[in-house]
Amino acid sequence: MEQTVIQSPMGPLTLFAENNRLTALVFGDFGGYDHLPLFEMARRQLEEYFAGVRQNFDLPLDPGGTDFQRRVWRALLDIPYGKAISYKELARRVDRPKGFQAVGQANGKNPLPILIPCHRVIAADGSLGGYSAGLDRKGFLLELEGISYK
Repeated sequence: MEQTVIQSPMGPLTLFAENNRLTALVFGDFGGYDHLPLFEMARRQLEEYFAGVRQNFDLPLDPGGTDFQRRVWRALLDIPYGKAISYKELARRVDRPKGFQAVGQANGKNPLPILIPCHRVIAADGSLGGYSAGLDRKGFLLELEGISYK
């Protein structure tokens, strides 16, 4: 497994890759400075995202996970930039209308935050809900995309 650290307005981000596919993005500096072309592409696309120029990522991703988690993560990729949906709506989209807790747990296990936009899922009352990397980071990403929340 290769890894590298890139800088962002949210602090350092460590990217992990295997077989030329991104497998994880972790907030913080966890070392490793491999120089894969994939990491350069990811760095450039993340810089464009944080600059407000890029709305979608075009990177090879391999988040792993269970079948259900992958189904939830694929549904996250369908949430447009600048839009948010509720956990309940996400559950409906993956054909588990009463399973919003399970959907929330799968959302929280997303190993590629930002790239797979789990931050675009908020509570039904418009509040942030949860975020594995902290609500301050979730709020930052939502504000970056112009998404209002309570």
